[in-house]
Amino acid sequence: MQTRGILLNYEGTIDTNGQHWGAILWHKFQKHIIGLDKSLFNRAYAYSENVLASDEVIKPTHVFLDVLVHKITQQFDYLSEQGYSLDYAKVHTIARECNNLALRTLRKTKNILESLSSTFPIVLVSNFYGNLNAVLSEFGIKQYFADVVESGTSNMNFNTEIYEKGVSRLGYPPEECVAVGDSYNRDILPSKAVGCKTIWLNVMGWEEWGIDELEISDAEIGDFSQLPGLLENWQAQPTVVSL
Repeated sequence: MQTRGILLNYEGTIDTNGQHWGAILWHKFQKHIIGLDKSLFNRAYAYSENVLASDEVIKPTHVFLDVLVHKITQQFDYLSEQGYSLDYAKVHTIARECNNLALRTLRKTKNILESLSSTFPIVLVSNFYGNLNAVLSEFGIKQYFADVVESGTSNMNFNTEIYEKGVSRLGYPPEECVAVGDSYNRDILPSKAVGCKTIWLNVMGWEEWGIDELEISDAEIGDFSQLPGLLENWQAQPTVVSL
């Protein structure tokens, strides 16, 4: 199963090792807001995502801590409107804890990216907020990507179109590209529909079952560090030529 290029999701894949930010923030909110209702938090999370996507709150120069502060502030605003009495000083506390988590994860991820990018061209695909290049530069990993496709700047929904564009940037047929992501619905399904091989980083999703219901992923991993070994095994397999 030969691979010539990689399409790699950013948020929830390489910055958290497969943990969705919704799940991480729920854990942090439970720590700092006693008695918070899970369903209400879910609505607050969805509200913050809609605001950040539609109101141009995030600027191209914003770093990741800025994103977290804006996102958590919107969530606090929503919960306050629902009757919660909140200490807004905790916005920065939670944001710093989350930013530190990303920093710790990316220190480990960086070595893996360096190794992978020496063998394969990597195109990063992400449903972000228009500032992904600033975030990549901040974290010191931008140099490992041949290109970046971000829905926040390309005015696309996160669907097959972003993967079609990623395949085009790699310049190889889809079947020679492997897509790696943490979300079954937003990474695995659309990239498979485009024709890519898929590797699902199945760790801790958000409002997903964690089960390959359609049996379409070519492989599942439980840690990003398993990716190089898996790709090496695939490359070692003999190519089957159809007559």
